[in-house]
Amino acid sequence: MSAIKHDIESRDDIIVMVNTFYARVRKDELIGPVFEERIKDNWEPHLATMHDFWYTLLFGKEAYRGNPFAKHIGLPIQGEHFQQWLLLFNTTLDELFEGERKELAKKKAASIAQVFVSKLSGGIGRLRS
Repeated sequence: MSAIKHDIESRDDIIVMVNTFYARVRKDELIGPVFEERIKDNWEPHLATMHDFWYTLLFGKEAYRGNPFAKHIGLPIQGEHFQQWLLLFNTTLDELFEGERKELAKKKAASIAQVFVSKLSGGIGRLRS
């Protein structure tokens, strides 16, 4: 029997979401190597930053300060990488949560992915629908 799902309600839920998502990312054949090359064995600070990032986006609390786009400049990533990132993120959300804040997280992630693809492609890239 599976656990009853609830919406993303707390920082603890953000931590579960982020940690579960990045465990998937690390195993993924397409995007895992990109993250491993950049982060190497320094995952704890990255995860802490992502906890703050998503807490800020979903709860409006100012926990994250930074420029996420700048961290991705120069990485060997294209639209397909963001498509896979979004698939893994949405799969994680769908397996763990249900509710309005989960849907907000999916919308924010899709927007982030589209902006990154557009910026990294000089304004010509688009995610597949």
